[in-house]
Amino acid sequence: MKKQVFALAVSAAFAAPVFAQGSVTLYGVIDEGFNYTNNSGGSAAYQLESGYAQGSRWGLKGAEDLGGGLQAIFTLENGFDINTGKLGQEGRMFGRQAYVGLSDNKYGTVTLGRQYDSLVDYLAQTTANGNWGGYLLSHPYDNDNTDNSFRVNNTVKYASPNLAGFQFGGTYSFSNDTNFANNRQYSVGAQYANGGLLVAAAYLQANNPGATSGGAIADVDANFISERLRIFGGGVNYTFGNTTLGFVYTNTTVTNPAETNTSTYVGSITPPNGATLSALKYQNFEVNAKYQFTPAFYVGAEYVYTTSSFESSTGTPKPKYHTVGLMADYNISKRTDFYLQADYQKVAGDETGTVLDNAYIPGAAGVSSNREQFAFRAAIRHKF
Repeated sequence: MKKQVFALAVSAAFAAPVFAQGSVTLYGVIDEGFNYTNNSGGSAAYQLESGYAQGSRWGLKGAEDLGGGLQAIFTLENGFDINTGKLGQEGRMFGRQAYVGLSDNKYGTVTLGRQYDSLVDYLAQTTANGNWGGYLLSHPYDNDNTDNSFRVNNTVKYASPNLAGFQFGGTYSFSNDTNFANNRQYSVGAQYANGGLLVAAAYLQANNPGATSGGAIADVDANFISERLRIFGGGVNYTFGNTTLGFVYTNTTVTNPAETNTSTYVGSITPPNGATLSALKYQNFEVNAKYQFTPAFYVGAEYVYTTSSFESSTGTPKPKYHTVGLMADYNISKRTDFYLQADYQKVAGDETGTVLDNAYIPGAAGVSSNREQFAFRAAIRHKF
C-alpha cells in the first residue's frame, strides 16, 4: 500500500509541469518636476507638474503560457498626478491601457480593449516627443497624436511578430453605437529596424472623433472634435556611434471641426465675422538629434516646422509654427534620473482671428497672449 501511495505521489510531482505557467509584473514611472511658462495669458506661471518626459503611471502586466508558443496576455495601466493624487485620463482607473489577448511566436498578437493606435506604436518612436522628449516637445496641439493625446477604446489590435527586422500591425475601434460609423477609428502601421536604422510609417482615420463618451475616441480624450480626423506620416532614425539623427513628416486633416470644444488644448476655435470653419490642416516637418555622451548622460534637440491651413467660408489663412526643443538627461542609477527641458515656439504667417494665432506649447500653463512662448522644466523621474 505504501509503495502505491509513493508511486502516485511521484507521478503527480512529474505531472505538475503540464499545468500552464504564468507571471504578473507590477511596474511604474513617477515623473515630477518644476515648470516655468513665460507667458500664459499675459503672465508668467510657476508650477509643479507630473508626467512630462513620461506620464506618471503604475501598471500590471501578465502572461500565461498555453503551450506551443501561445500565451494569454494582459495589461492594466493607470495614469495619475503625483501632486494631487488624482487619476489621469479624465478619472479612468486604467486610462493609459487596459487590454487582454493572445500572443503567438509565429503568428503575432491579438489584443482587445483600450490601447494605442498605430501612429503611437510605429511612427512615434522616430519623433523626439514620442521617443526621448515627451509632452513638452510635442508638435503643435499634438495634432498628429505622436504624444498619445488620445487612446482608442473598444479596440481590436493585431501586431505581427518580428520578421527579420520588419513589423506591422493595425487597429479597429468600434463606435459601440447604433450608428456603426459614429466615432469609430482604424489605423495601420509598419516599421523596419536593422542595426542603427529605423524606418516607420503609419495611417489613422477616425469618424466623428469625440462625438460620444463611449466611442473609439472619447469626447474627453480627443485632441480635435470633428466630423473626421485623418493622419498619416513617415519617419527615419539612424544611429551611428553615440549619435542618433532623425527626420519625421506627418500630415493631419481635421474635417468640419465642431463649433464648440473644437480642441481639448485651447477649447472653441470660432472663426471671426460669422464665418464657418470647414477644415484644419497641419503638416509637420521635424528634424531631431540625440548624443549619448556617456551611458548615463545624453542631450537631445529638435526643430519642428509646422504649416497649417485654416479653411473657412471667408478665406484660407495659413499660419506657420516654429518650435525648438532641448533636453538633457542624467541617470544617477538604473532607475532614477534628473532631466532639464526647454521649448520655444513662434507663430508666423497669416492670422486667423482665433486663438490659433497665439503660441501654445503642449504642457505649458496656458495659451500665450502673443505669438511667442517659452517653457522650461527641471524634473526627477523614478522607474520601478
